[in-house]
Amino acid sequence: MKNVRGRFRAPLDPEALTYSTSLPVDRQLYREDIAGSVAHVKMLARQSIIPATDARRIIAALRGIEKEIATGRLSLEARGRGRNRMAADDIHMAVEQRLREKLGSRAGVVHTARSRNDQIALDERLYLRRKVNETMGGLRLLQRALLAVARRYEDVIMPGYTHLQRAQPILVAHHLLAYVEMLQRDIERFRGMLPRVSRSPLGAAALAGTSFPIDRHYVAALLGLDGIVENSIDAVSDRDAVIEFVAACAIVMMHLSRCGEELVIWSSQEWRFVSIGDAFTTGSSIMPQKKNPDIAELVRGKTGRVYGDLMTLLTVMKGLPLAYNRDMQEDKEFLFDAADTVVSSLRVTAKMMRTVKFRRDRFEAELEGDPLLATEIADYLVRKGMPFRTAHGITGDIVRSCGDAGRSLSTLTLKEFRNYATAFDRDVLALLSPRASLAAKRSRGSTSPAEVRSALTRWESRLRRS
Repeated sequence: MKNVRGRFRAPLDPEALTYSTSLPVDRQLYREDIAGSVAHVKMLARQSIIPATDARRIIAALRGIEKEIATGRLSLEARGRGRNRMAADDIHMAVEQRLREKLGSRAGVVHTARSRNDQIALDERLYLRRKVNETMGGLRLLQRALLAVARRYEDVIMPGYTHLQRAQPILVAHHLLAYVEMLQRDIERFRGMLPRVSRSPLGAAALAGTSFPIDRHYVAALLGLDGIVENSIDAVSDRDAVIEFVAACAIVMMHLSRCGEELVIWSSQEWRFVSIGDAFTTGSSIMPQKKNPDIAELVRGKTGRVYGDLMTLLTVMKGLPLAYNRDMQEDKEFLFDAADTVVSSLRVTAKMMRTVKFRRDRFEAELEGDPLLATEIADYLVRKGMPFRTAHGITGDIVRSCGDAGRSLSTLTLKEFRNYATAFDRDVLALLSPRASLAAKRSRGSTSPAEVRSALTRWESRLRRS
């Protein structure tokens, strides 16, 4: 019993200790944990709470521990378990125990005026700041890849879809630029959360603050943070920053999944719109002819993981009373999974997209004789003074008659058009080609060649500056 300390008469049950340890998960926070401790110790010395000599020794030892972990000389296994209740069941205690091995009992002053509650909250925010910037880098990488492919196929026309039914002709580049825009909103979401992430909770201690004359703003400044979380209870019981980050990751994955789904469909034999490079496809264990879009499918599949991470975090937090509860230990595994999944998915999708080849011949064959130009006919009648609803009905009659007769709109003569409405004149015949349809577009952000060229140039300039 001699190793049992404090108010407890018995050590923690070994199975309970194994069940409750978070070290296998939160060990990857060692850099953030040590950075926070260094800043905290500097503040304690500056405020004359601990001697400057102690601070210098502790900081040097912490730097050494960081190198030991980074180089693998120190293994972050559970240290000193046995009968000691204060076993290293998380990254904070693992670092502190190694510090005690180096400096003896004076190492214990490092924990003055703080709790593991505000310590882990700080570690997570430092981790989030790093991952936010890493994720934005991945988003930029994919934007550049999409832009390069869009420029390569700048003049290629494809069918545009709604309801997965052919709608109107569009440029391939215009379709790809839609994803560039989506990813830009993702970047804005991550950038927008940085001011909320970059707030230091350290100094809140367990929940009520501390009686020591600490300087919370000084610690925040040392860590490059923008300020502090003002309310000490909120500082230790809040995980909004984690949830907001994972929610943004889920939206990114939704965008990637939609792109992956299109690549899966478009690369099928039924569609044959694109081919994906061999380095991002696989064969079959039994069917020699197969070329499976496995990477696109995996991106689509991993989206469910990130959705699950978000739902788990929301569920963990939904019924917790203030302030800290041990349930919150469960946030890290799902935070790390979402962060790692979204960054790896962005990188592999960027590499895959650069290998995608669009088939101009297939698009031309699909567009030939297709009723995608019906909207142009309706718009033509509107420009002749007809109400749109009336024009829509007349055009629908034309499309139905052509379908019944197995004809395309482009084969109709002026006389046949005038059987439906006397407003038709010879200039309607000039509209009945996909390129004429594109050229007729006038609105900002449309699929007209001029608008798409302008958008490509604008995005190229923007990404060069970022």
